[in-house]
Amino acid sequence: MSEKIPWWRSSVVYQVYVRSFADANGDGTGDINGIRSRLPYLRSLGVDALWVNPWYVSPLNDGGYDVADYRDIDPRFGTLDDAKRLMAEAEQNGLRVIVDLVPNHTSSEHVWFQQALASGPNSPERARYHFVPGKGDHGELPPNNWTSVFGGPAWSRVPDGDWYLHMFDVTQPDLNWEHPEVRAEFEAILRFWLDLGAGGFRVDVAHALIKGEGYPDAETEAQEVLSTPSGDHPLWDQPDLQVIIEEWRRVLDEYPDKVMVAEAWVPSWERLANYVQPGKYHQTFDFHFTQSNWRADTLRKTIETSMGASGAVGSIPTWVLSNHDLIRHATRLALPVGTNLRDWLNRRVDLVADVELGERRARAAALLMLGLPGSVYLYQGEELGLPEVHDLPEAVLEDPTWARSGHADRGRDGCRVPIPWTREGNSYGFGDNGSWLPQPPQWGEFSVEANEEDPNSMLSLYRKAISIRSKRLRKDEVLDWIDMGNDVLAFRRGSDTLCVVNLGRDSLKLPEGEVLLSSVPVDDGFLPTDGAVWVSIES
Repeated sequence: MSEKIPWWRSSVVYQVYVRSFADANGDGTGDINGIRSRLPYLRSLGVDALWVNPWYVSPLNDGGYDVADYRDIDPRFGTLDDAKRLMAEAEQNGLRVIVDLVPNHTSSEHVWFQQALASGPNSPERARYHFVPGKGDHGELPPNNWTSVFGGPAWSRVPDGDWYLHMFDVTQPDLNWEHPEVRAEFEAILRFWLDLGAGGFRVDVAHALIKGEGYPDAETEAQEVLSTPSGDHPLWDQPDLQVIIEEWRRVLDEYPDKVMVAEAWVPSWERLANYVQPGKYHQTFDFHFTQSNWRADTLRKTIETSMGASGAVGSIPTWVLSNHDLIRHATRLALPVGTNLRDWLNRRVDLVADVELGERRARAAALLMLGLPGSVYLYQGEELGLPEVHDLPEAVLEDPTWARSGHADRGRDGCRVPIPWTREGNSYGFGDNGSWLPQPPQWGEFSVEANEEDPNSMLSLYRKAISIRSKRLRKDEVLDWIDMGNDVLAFRRGSDTLCVVNLGRDSLKLPEGEVLLSSVPVDDGFLPTDGAVWVSIES
């Protein structure tokens, strides 16, 4: 008998951004009971698990990624009992709940940091973080030239003269992962949530825990964390952090069928593969895929590299098109290939997104991603075709990038607008009393209700694709390329399924076979441009 393939190697995981998914108590903020109320929807979509963004006690200076207490739920989201109920009810619906772990930094309101501030220089309490003296005659200069991902310097000075490191916001002090107490604390946090029933962890900025020894100056800026670094930097991907991963994996291996996925932005797949070697992470997101232009040659090279590098260490790729940090792909694909997306978002480029083109390509991209071997992570609302809300009023922007960049970078709020459930209502079914970010007037057109009324909608496409994938594709981890021209991606899965994506200008004649699913109408056996199709080629 062949060995059972772990569920996570072919899973479809749905990302829930808690604040923006469903509001059960009507305060304008999504919550855990809202997620519980929508479990039947997730079950109907056909996903295997949901990854929930941070729900811990937090001042929400960075959307919950500034954690004040890792063992409790923020009252705005509910209670620890609500979280326990969610995990139990998810299991009853055949779903696992993946918890977001934030190990690089805490909130400045965390008890450890408050103790550090009160204890003074060279104290044991400060050793849990990166508190160091400054440069200059009186220590008035920061320890080095590191810059924050969110803009500005990565160091802030406290009244007694010490400087502390914060790779992100000033309210997110970095932990010192060389300290044994930090390591022991997070092993305990892992066990806490696993004992409560968590299905595993998504690990935030997993490539950033260890800092360069001696805090050397950097030759380049820290760069935006949401992009693949172009080279080495003492903040990223230090060799010693691999030991930490091995320690965590030993904890997870004590609990059957749990998964640990890394958010790691590194320059190459060869370096990314270090994170998914045996005894390390089960998965790591392939952000090279999200950054690939809508071109057949670029996408094929990315897919081949990902499959080859992950396969060499016994792993399998983890694909993603959108998440809470990225401009939604329905909008990315609506812009000309090569557009600088941040410049466009910040109105430094005068381009109008082609909404129809974006939707067409997003449908094709969904079939491409769901047709590939490996695991897939969906971001809430992509199955509805939601675009980026790029014109939010400046007064409502909450992303710390907006303030720290001197109002030059609008940040990530546009992909975090609460999702619509109904055609009408003051928050389109999100809750009873509005939403924490304003929803556009046309939001009802993308709602679950509107999608369910249309058999050819984006939601219908996702449901059918996930169902077919589960029945025909998930047991097979092999991809065989088929040559159908330079502007075409075509590959066979198993012995009986052909996936074709036409990225050329002309319609493409399809081989004989039954069309299982198509992102666009297939007339007389021809696949139009920016279309994708799955064909049964059983003999």
